[in-house]
Parts: sequence; C-alpha cells; structure tokens
Amino acid sequence: MTIYYVALGIGILAGIGGQILLKAGADAPDFIGQLMRPSTLCGLALYGSAAFLYILALRKIPVSVAFPSVSVSYALVAILGHFVFGEPFGLKQIGGLALIMGGVVLINQP
Repeated sequence: MTIYYVALGIGILAGIGGQILLKAGADAPDFIGQLMRPSTLCGLALYGSAAFLYILALRKIPVSVAFPSVSVSYALVAILGHFVFGEPFGLKQIGGLALIMGGVVLINQP
C-alpha cells in the first residue's frame, strides 16, 4: 500500500511543479507564444505525469481520500506563488489554506 501513497505524493509534487512552470510561461505576449515556451511545455508534461501517478495511486487508495489529498498542492502553490512571483499572501490566504490543510489531515486519519 505504501507505494500507492508514494505515487500520490510524487504526483502531487509533479502537479505543483507543473503549475509553477505554467505560471512562469504566462508572461508571453500571446497565447500561442505561451504554448511554445519551454516552461509551458515542461509544465504540461509534469501535469501529464501527475495524472498517471494519480491513476496508479487510485488502484489502492479510495478516491474519497486521494482526491482531497491533492488539495495540499493548493497550499504549496499559493506559498510558492508568493515567494517566486510576488503574489499576495495575507490573512485571507493563510486562513483559507489552514482550513484546506485541516481537512486534508482530517480525511487522512485512519
């Protein structure tokens, strides 16, 4: 069962990397330019990898546990967005992310 949780964890990390790379490519002057940026292409590849790892995880982890666990990525992407791109991160974001993380912890209890 551990390998499935490892796959889920790596899939979550791949999704986070994909999101950050997509954001990095978002400063192109037009949509086609954005699609052709290496950061966008790598971000899409990471998203694809994340999907395959998620599929593997779903072989043994209930979707009612696996899917909410993916929301950990929301918190990490918000934090990275603040430090990498200078995006806002105030009390509203901290409160919302604390609620998300609390839910993830709760849902993963045996």
